[in-house]
Amino acid sequence: MRVFAIPMTTRFRGITVREGVVIEGDAGWGEWSPFTEYPPDVAEPWLRCAEEAAAGDWPVVVRDAVPVNATVPVIPPEAAHALVVASGCTTAKVKVADPGTPPADDLARVEAVRDALGPAGMLRVDANGAWTVDEAVAAIGALDRVAGGLEYVEQPCASVEDLAAVRRKVDVPIAADESIRRASDPYRVRDLAAADIAVLKVQPLGGVRACLRIAEDIGMPVVVSSALETSLGLAAGVALAAALPHLEHACGLATRSLLTGDVADPELTPVDGMLPVLLPLVVPALADAVAAPPERVAWWEQRLAAVRALREAGRS
Repeated sequence: MRVFAIPMTTRFRGITVREGVVIEGDAGWGEWSPFTEYPPDVAEPWLRCAEEAAAGDWPVVVRDAVPVNATVPVIPPEAAHALVVASGCTTAKVKVADPGTPPADDLARVEAVRDALGPAGMLRVDANGAWTVDEAVAAIGALDRVAGGLEYVEQPCASVEDLAAVRRKVDVPIAADESIRRASDPYRVRDLAAADIAVLKVQPLGGVRACLRIAEDIGMPVVVSSALETSLGLAAGVALAAALPHLEHACGLATRSLLTGDVADPELTPVDGMLPVLLPLVVPALADAVAAPPERVAWWEQRLAAVRALREAGRS
């Protein structure tokens, strides 16, 4: 295994360095990069995803390219406009409701992105569960107006019950992310009619085949999204998106540009808003260039041992 520590181009999800592991198996490599605050039980499905990839156990694809959205962090409007124009994407997802950021800043960022996309582009926002029901209803109305129409709002509130309440009060479609990938029962979103769209991330949900089963059972359109992976990890998300029978929305897999380095080649970066369906290969020189310092390697080795010990305890 190799441990990487890659500085990010901008602070995202509260972090400035993305850490993780690439693990070699019989058929190649897989990425294991659960966020550092996750306990072993939460990190375990991420390991299943890496092992599936390293074993070469992915399903047959039905498309050779996947449409993707530009991802806009909490940055000034001018920078958001430039990012979307440079991306070449016709869909953009804008992060909103960041702690300490005034709502007016979110409105200005969304307005700038709409200008960059033009009237025909698709614009979605992601609140990462930050709002109460009342805050969500007010914010969604304001954002929808300044956006000239939102494609959907991702995870406006933290709980499934609150998602359902918001969905009944607004006309903008609701997408569920954390309420699926961090829930003990991902199907509560379906059972409570809490969302219109399911956001699936392959690492947190245990791999490509596990996500295909969820997509089939959950009974709503799917958006495949990343967890801030390297090109190696993104390839698993692309494999899922390429294997879905129906793909109605652009996917949130164009996040390679948020990292300053990579471990694999070719890099998974979009061209004209599309990602090719391919499998990047780990390049030792690239992995060496972003290698984590020894103390972080030791930390990840201990973490991997803890997850494997949890598995063993579950089997006994």
